[in-house]
Amino acid sequence: MHLICDGAGTPLAVAVSPGQEHETQRAIPLLEEALSWPGQPAKVAGDKGYSAGWLREWLVERGIKPVIAHQKKESGRRGRFDERAYKRRNIVERCVNSLKWFRRVATRYEKLATHYLGMVTLAIIFRLL
Repeated sequence: MHLICDGAGTPLAVAVSPGQEHETQRAIPLLEEALSWPGQPAKVAGDKGYSAGWLREWLVERGIKPVIAHQKKESGRRGRFDERAYKRRNIVERCVNSLKWFRRVATRYEKLATHYLGMVTLAIIFRLL
């Protein structure tokens, strides 16, 4: 499950992908969906799984500061890093955790991705209510 939420932990966009697909493959479509909401984010935080030069460039082109940790194999590319903003990444983790209060989301009983996405969407609706 891939999730984008705002600074308050409100989900803005969600997608489901197979386990063998890399996280970055769903990043841009999800970010485009999230950017359609009012208010442009100043920063986007992500873990090392989202560490890709092309993703950072895409964010910078849109005036968004990427706060993504570099992988160890990118040792030559390490630069300034906003650790304070990176610590706020736990907001996304807490949002995912709150969705997993719903048993069907946590255990993924659904065999089809569309059904699972429907259950995640239903959990988001309950969470927002």
